[in-house]
Amino acid sequence: MHFEFDHIFICVARGGPEASCLSAFGLTEGAPNAHPGQGTACRRFFFANFYIELLWVCSKSEAGSEVIRPTRLRERWESRAGSFCPFGFGLRPKNQDTGDIPFGAWEYRPAYLPAPLSIQVATNTDVRSEPMLFYLSFAQRPDAYPLAKRQPFEHLAGLKEVTRVTLFRPCAEALSPAMAVVTHGGLAQLLEGPEYLLELGFDEELRGQRVQFRPMLPLAFCW
Repeated sequence: MHFEFDHIFICVARGGPEASCLSAFGLTEGAPNAHPGQGTACRRFFFANFYIELLWVCSKSEAGSEVIRPTRLRERWESRAGSFCPFGFGLRPKNQDTGDIPFGAWEYRPAYLPAPLSIQVATNTDVRSEPMLFYLSFAQRPDAYPLAKRQPFEHLAGLKEVTRVTLFRPCAEALSPAMAVVTHGGLAQLLEGPEYLLELGFDEELRGQRVQFRPMLPLAFCW
């Protein structure tokens, strides 16, 4: 496969108070971020190869604007505890020389990205039972960031790299072609479960440990 995970986002309450449970577990929080013109902001936790983004809508008018509306970010956030899958999966090329987009997509040029950068958003944005999929051709591993942009990825909890992504969802619908690319390539698993839950495996899960962050976050770690 010529692509890999860059990050995942989880739709959370305004201000991201859910970050407290990750900090209490032993993760070091990185710098927060905002997306001017898109109407969203986030808090972030970084690992050597991946990061977690806790995302919320801070401006409904911006998130509902003509340019942003096709992403369905506002609806996904507003319905995060209901009908919409509360997650997004961001992918990047394994090699910066690889420019092939892994799934059918449309070009998204938010105001916060400098030209000529763009995000390729998969055609599954209307599929409520799936995460938003998008491809960042310009992204790189956090441990390869320039020093000026380097984020903390050493944690008291001792977790280093994400080595498994499994999404449980409360339905058994057939996968969209875009999501099928991700699962058939072995990048992520989608399984049926009682409610939405994202399970991340770290460091090949050699220690046999597991923690779940419900009810604050639909997230579990295995390591």
